[in-house]
Amino acid sequence: MIKSKIMKFILGTTFAATLLVAVPGGKLAFASNADYNNDYGFSHITRFDMNKIPAQHGNAQFEVPKFDASTIKNIPSAKGYDKNGNLIDLDVWDSWPLQNSDGTVANYKGYNIVFALAGDPKNGNDTSIYLFYQKIGQTSIDSWKNAGRVFKDSDKFANPNDPHLKYQTQEWSGSATLTSDGKIRLFYTDFSGAPEDGGTGDGNQVITTAQVNMSKVDRDTLKVDGVEDHKSIFDGGDGKLYQNVQQFRDAGMYLSPDNHTLRDPHYVEDKGHKYLVFEANTGSDDGYQGENSLYNRAYYGGSKAFFQSDKNALLNSDKKETASYANGALGIIELNDNYTLKKVMKPLIASNTVTDEIERANIFKLNGKWYLFTDSRGSKMTINGIGNKDVYMLGYVSNSINGPFKPLNDSGLVLHMDLDPADLTFTYSHFAIPQTKGNNVVITSYMTNRGFYADHKATFAPSFLLNIKGDKTSVVPNSILEQGQLTIDNVKKHNDKR
Repeated sequence: MIKSKIMKFILGTTFAATLLVAVPGGKLAFASNADYNNDYGFSHITRFDMNKIPAQHGNAQFEVPKFDASTIKNIPSAKGYDKNGNLIDLDVWDSWPLQNSDGTVANYKGYNIVFALAGDPKNGNDTSIYLFYQKIGQTSIDSWKNAGRVFKDSDKFANPNDPHLKYQTQEWSGSATLTSDGKIRLFYTDFSGAPEDGGTGDGNQVITTAQVNMSKVDRDTLKVDGVEDHKSIFDGGDGKLYQNVQQFRDAGMYLSPDNHTLRDPHYVEDKGHKYLVFEANTGSDDGYQGENSLYNRAYYGGSKAFFQSDKNALLNSDKKETASYANGALGIIELNDNYTLKKVMKPLIASNTVTDEIERANIFKLNGKWYLFTDSRGSKMTINGIGNKDVYMLGYVSNSINGPFKPLNDSGLVLHMDLDPADLTFTYSHFAIPQTKGNNVVITSYMTNRGFYADHKATFAPSFLLNIKGDKTSVVPNSILEQGQLTIDNVKKHNDKR
């Protein structure tokens, strides 16, 4: 009787299901082509909110400041060696500071420390983590010194029982914290590339950690003294909460529109608990990719009328396939005190049907609220009015580290930039750094895409200030700082105009 009533209801609606199936928990769900509403118990970057963003383009509240290209310098100390052993100038792109557990910049024996991805401008596969340092109080780009690569090529073989490290071909972005006993703990992404380079060939990404040891060579010089406790933490697990590489293989890998991500681990502590927040994709139990996702109202937001209108437009657009594979997420795991995996938790937020890629997870507490940021590119998105040149930092706020998270500035837009990627002053990988006092945070990024110019390398972009008050943010006018500047604490105000 119940079954017949259900089927009568289904057939009487305008949204006919092709199949009614049982899902975990004994609930009924449509297999395809039928509307449903399931938020899986966490927040979403909705299409309704993202559709507000094009109208916010050009507003000074959100626009990355314009920089004078004539003032931009390569990092003088950014030198390394190519595969033939020749000393070269390096491209330097994604960077992150050594931070305290609350996100503020750490004081390491009188120095600011920054980890950054760097490599040969002529070799796109050359990606390693370098360590730069600067005396506290100094701000100019010339004051950054280079301690060289963090890892030696042989470090990936030091832990023979680790299932992933031996296949590493590149080192990708992460974060670093100064521990309570004064040690440097680095979290980064172990990437496995082409088999000819020793990789697995499937672009596997694994959240990884190591303790970085440092020493002083002389009064003004630091050096890396090797790493220890180098180990993998998380590879996506069973694929139920976060897509793992086997699911990427099953989807067709690079022959499909799928984009597997499990990277950019960001360390944070709350109430004595250690966490990593990271970029990922949703798994099989919390809203996986597939055409069925296009019918989930939770991903759209807004009114029923908006849902039907936007859904029908999407189903008939050239972005339908991209949207069906879009299941980006900012995930979270809890760590044991020895930095091993303790608990896999539900995502903090996901971007199903919007984009498959929300990068550089960044979270901190300010004035009693938790702020969650991510970078993303318009070229990966499925929203009308957002184009290939649009670059964003999106932001969300919550009263708890576990959410729910609500969009800042009504839409989630915090920063926007739409320069041609070939422009010298193109910036990306924006990263918000809280300060020890006040409502302003420092925004860092990199400038100039790698390999575009013979004489200009990817380099630290000029930093600037972002003001945060409650659920609103705004770029602070006339707040451009030095290239790579991390903090306005304990430094003289920078008055140079660009």
